Amino acid sequence: MSKKSNLNPPGAGVSTGDYDAEAAAYARELGDLLFREFCEVLSVRQPDIVPVIRGEAGVPDNRHDLQLSVLEAWGIWFQLLNIVEENTAMRRRRHMEKGLGVEHVTGTFANVFTRIKEAGIDAENVQALLKHAYVSPTLTAHPTEAKRVTVLEIHRRIYILLYRLEAERWTRRERQRFMDQLRNEIDLLWLTGELRLEKPSVAMEVAWGLHFFEQSLFERVPEVLERLQWVLQRIYPGVEFSIPPFFQFGSWIGGDRDGNPFVTNDVTRATLLRNREAVLKHYQRRLTDLLHNVSVSRHAISEPENFRKQLDKLLKESGDGETISKRNPGEIFRQYTVCLITKLDAAARSSETQNLFAYHNADEFIQDLRVMERGLTDARCDQLARFHVTPLRQEAEAFRFRTVKLDLRENTTVTTHTLQCLWQELNGGGEAPAADSEDWENWIREELARPLEELPQFEQLDEQAASTVGLFQLIAELSRKLDREAFGYFILSMTQSAADILGVYLLAKYTGNFFDRECVERCTLPIVPLFETIDDLRNAPAIMQAILDVPLVRRSVKQQGGVQEVMIGYSDSNKDGGFFTSNWELSKAQAALTKVGQKAKLPISFFHGRGGSVSRGGIPTGLAIAAQPAGSIGGRMRLTEQGEVVSSKYANQGTAEYEMEMLAAGVFAHTLLSEREDALKPNPEFSEAMEALSMLSYTAYRQLAETDGLVDYYSAASPVEELAKMNIGSRPARRFGAKTLDDLRAIPWVFAWTQNRQNVPAWYGMGTALQSFIKVRGEAGEELLRKMFKESRIFRLVMDEAEKSLAMVSLHVGRAYAGLVKDKKIREKILELIEAEYHLSMKMVLQVTGEEQLAARFRRFSRKLNRRGEIL
Repeated sequence: MSKKSNLNPPGAGVSTGDYDAEAAAYARELGDLLFREFCEVLSVRQPDIVPVIRGEAGVPDNRHDLQLSVLEAWGIWFQLLNIVEENTAMRRRRHMEKGLGVEHVTGTFANVFTRIKEAGIDAENVQALLKHAYVSPTLTAHPTEAKRVTVLEIHRRIYILLYRLEAERWTRRERQRFMDQLRNEIDLLWLTGELRLEKPSVAMEVAWGLHFFEQSLFERVPEVLERLQWVLQRIYPGVEFSIPPFFQFGSWIGGDRDGNPFVTNDVTRATLLRNREAVLKHYQRRLTDLLHNVSVSRHAISEPENFRKQLDKLLKESGDGETISKRNPGEIFRQYTVCLITKLDAAARSSETQNLFAYHNADEFIQDLRVMERGLTDARCDQLARFHVTPLRQEAEAFRFRTVKLDLRENTTVTTHTLQCLWQELNGGGEAPAADSEDWENWIREELARPLEELPQFEQLDEQAASTVGLFQLIAELSRKLDREAFGYFILSMTQSAADILGVYLLAKYTGNFFDRECVERCTLPIVPLFETIDDLRNAPAIMQAILDVPLVRRSVKQQGGVQEVMIGYSDSNKDGGFFTSNWELSKAQAALTKVGQKAKLPISFFHGRGGSVSRGGIPTGLAIAAQPAGSIGGRMRLTEQGEVVSSKYANQGTAEYEMEMLAAGVFAHTLLSEREDALKPNPEFSEAMEALSMLSYTAYRQLAETDGLVDYYSAASPVEELAKMNIGSRPARRFGAKTLDDLRAIPWVFAWTQNRQNVPAWYGMGTALQSFIKVRGEAGEELLRKMFKESRIFRLVMDEAEKSLAMVSLHVGRAYAGLVKDKKIREKILELIEAEYHLSMKMVLQVTGEEQLAARFRRFSRKLNRRGEIL
């Protein structure tokens, strides 16, 4: 008999399916409860739509006011369903952990490290991974989140009430009070305007992003680290692991200038100050709580000498030591905490703290917390240190004096224009070399090698160039003043050449963002190229090989941590080449770039520019990580969390902690196991088939994208123009304002196809590719596809997500939208292409998977889809 896991409490033996069934029943019960309460609210606020919502009547054609009210009610009901499903998922995980053991809960540290230990990976390898690990979700303000913070707060209160109602300890009176509160919150949801009446400013978007930290995220990081420590101690008993602050958050909000004219240098400065203010206020609250929890008397302990010396030093430096001592006589840890509060308050009032009893940087704050941890431990108060001081120290290590690392993003069009303006000023006028010429790259390289006696001053720049130079000057200024990690990375959109990247290094040089005075040795600002289109992804390995051969780049990367980051874009590559081709090219690019990094002896890590929908890379976290090429993660991953994804993952504490744990655990599992897994091992036969399928899918997708009249059809048969007018984001829907498919951002492209229920970007081309492949290769080809479906993780991922996307298509709704297209010829031509490919894709996907009905094998997904379909 195998030894029972010490992570497995009593109650094992119940199958996972039992928990799924119980969760489904509970979701129905909870959904029925909320639906009754919602109808009660509507019976008071808008009684004439209640029969419609109950499915007992239709909406009269002449009652447009009623139609709008019904649409609003359905929208709110779908929000309530989301809350039900989140609550149910959290409850299911808790029940599974209690009954089966936490190692049976998919995506948890216990689940992952149990597999890692079983694979024979020892503690030394795990510690080596932790030493270099870096996991960073990066929040962006992309315009797919229509809900206001006020609405999100109501959702949060409803979620908490449902959680409280789970308990059986309440009396009937207490339970009724919760029900009254629940109905009041639903009523408030109806009465509160869901959408913003005015277009949000960047400052409002910054406040929206910080809302999640203030409500949840600050305190989740130490909980995730504590959970990891707990698991490792049980799986590797007797081993002391050192867990660094590997989990940190980034943000683009207030720093993403690409196509957003409202992100000015003043806005970026204000964003950094607001981020700093938010985290310092949090630390102030935490220190105030700490003050109440360390009332340890000197007479009850053996006073640690080293701690006493540091306390005396702080009391003396404070200039108010006698008062502090008298206020807390004999309570040395309270006296120490008061000193920390005083220093932090002074830092919060001003970043200019050189002559004050104040923290000059986060490192000083972290060190003082370490002294307190050690002091409590030496005084045999280990539990107090672990529960009250360690979490705060871990928060300080993760959030420092900045909350997030603020990335800056700009387009190569702007950086190249700025450099050409600088060239003209440095050369006394004339026309700069063409940006794609050898002369241009040679000039950049020569300038990078030339020592500077002093930083150049540019006085004849146009507005755009002056703003770009000002941004880089701001980086140099505020990195010193606020926090050395106030800025994260400079993301260069639409990178197409080595000269594009080197040009950003030159801008950094001219503005003082180098370690050395002459600005020739090492750049302080990490520069990350973003490869977005299919061609860019294909060219990325050659570009990065050329870049990593440049001595300045190599020295800079080594100084910045020894890892070169590359960002890859899911949305634009999908818009450019379709779902299948995008995923295959992304996979190939990562595999090739990983080899480039290995050859250069400078590892390349990846920043995944994912969105919320499947066609923008919004695949479930665990599945997405597991399908990355073997060896491509290396313990490091950044990914964007965009729009509505942020609120769905991070609005509630339990969900936030699980999402963070699942992300980190997925990175660890892939790093330690991927090169041992058959499903990720290179298979020439599979790769050749994927290449053929990608080409066939790409051809079919591009035929649709290049069909005459597509832009006219799309503009009329989807709400893309209306979405552009909605007050859901500060950024324009188009980069440069032109009404063309190329200029339209990928986000509204996908968003609008989702709204008209045709969902084209998530599946188009799949049917043609699969059918053509089988037609050419016959039975052997079909057998190969079925084998790939079972054994190739990337092929399985594409097939699974395309199948779920096809299940969400409604040709009936799509045709209704198409009725808005005035040109009948265009309407019927485009509709015929979409509907024919839909039917073919559905047929071929089922043929390869061996299933009889779309998404039948995804039980939880199907239940969610059916809940929404019932009302429609």
